[in-house]
Amino acid sequence: MMDSGRGRITREQLSAWRSYLETADNLRALLESRLQESSKLSLGDYSVLLALSEAIEHKLRSSELATRINWTRSRLSHHLGRMERRGLITRVACLDDSRGTEAVLTSAGAEAFRRGSVAHLQDVRELFIEAFTAEQLESVASIAYTLRSHLDALQDSPDSIT
Repeated sequence: MMDSGRGRITREQLSAWRSYLETADNLRALLESRLQESSKLSLGDYSVLLALSEAIEHKLRSSELATRINWTRSRLSHHLGRMERRGLITRVACLDDSRGTEAVLTSAGAEAFRRGSVAHLQDVRELFIEAFTAEQLESVASIAYTLRSHLDALQDSPDSIT
């Protein structure tokens, strides 16, 4: 399927890479701007609130939350502090590990997530889903799955540098 050689990147390959990055950055910026405008939530806030809303008892250990949203623990810790000051989450000591903390979704956080989700999902539909035919959307999903599997395999490899 792909040339796995370590040769130079071709002009076409570099063009595909840059197109992907620039488009993904543009989409993320538009979604961020619209979410902030409609709900005063950042995409980071939304990611945290989504993970907590799906978790059992709406709480997660900070380390598990960081893994789920693919953030470093340091980045998450600072972000949770800002969210806690806004009343969206609370942090409590883990019952089974005195050194660990859990992030817990507050009722205000759940309400902000519900309000934000309505407009955000409309924006996802308008900016992303409506750009494609059903067949193209299947292809996008397949490509994303292939890329994610490739990255996961590289991260699980004993030779990977992470």
